[in-house]
Amino acid sequence: MPDSSRSFWKGYLRLALVSIPVRLVSAERASSEIKFHQVDRVSKQRIRYAKTAPGRGEVAKEDIATAYEFEPGNYVFIEEDELDALKLPSRHAIELTQFVDAAEIDPLYFDRPYYLLPDGEVAEEGYRVLRDALHDSRKVGVGQLTLRGRENLITLFPDAKDRGLIVQTLRYAGELKDAGEIFSGLGQEKPRSDMVRMAEDLIRARSEAFDPKKFKNRYAQALRELVGAKLQKGEHVPVEEHVERGAKILDFMEALKRSVGVAAPSPEPQTRAPRAKTASKTPAKKSARATKRRA
Repeated sequence: MPDSSRSFWKGYLRLALVSIPVRLVSAERASSEIKFHQVDRVSKQRIRYAKTAPGRGEVAKEDIATAYEFEPGNYVFIEEDELDALKLPSRHAIELTQFVDAAEIDPLYFDRPYYLLPDGEVAEEGYRVLRDALHDSRKVGVGQLTLRGRENLITLFPDAKDRGLIVQTLRYAGELKDAGEIFSGLGQEKPRSDMVRMAEDLIRARSEAFDPKKFKNRYAQALRELVGAKLQKGEHVPVEEHVERGAKILDFMEALKRSVGVAAPSPEPQTRAPRAKTASKTPAKKSARATKRRA
């Protein structure tokens, strides 16, 4: 299965007594994002963010707990098994509870898109029936789905060419600021009618079918060109990667090899004496020479 169609959630699409096995695939390309890292300009090392506690320092992963602050300074600890035990119907199923006209949903609510596919040949017929019924009725399904520890409000509708179904997560009403409050400072007087007509003429003159392929991420392209220009000028430096404690020696040697561009030596056999013992002889020799000089 190609990476682009790899599913990260499997469950059921439920409509009344009908259950269709389905799976979710991300609709976004992860590689489309340009990601930067923070590097110490002096030491040329990657900057890492350690999880620390005052007076203790860095905290081990197994010691980090999830807690809810119910009042300032007081917390309730929540264990992972307690979260897993929450019986949410939307954890393993998308249950469609209502159908609405797409135009009824304010675009402000739309969040993230996913492709929904039938999970297995048996599920395909029911999947196609629901896809075509949504298209013919010009409706979108509304329901809830739990993803990554969060119960999401979602809509379900066919894609633009009626090939399959799209799941779009929505924001809850409480997650959006009140528009009336934000726009309350704007004047309510009507603008001049002739200016409005000029604006309408401009809108009509530039009206056409929406084609997303006509638009490119110019900022991302400019960044790629900037990076390419710097590489051509030789403006690049090796950056040291932090090796976690307990990492294998072979991994460390591979990191060294990538940094300095030389072949890494093979790991020493287990029967050879540890280097720590060999290094410990050096202070002893120095101490003996120092004793002779004092004598």
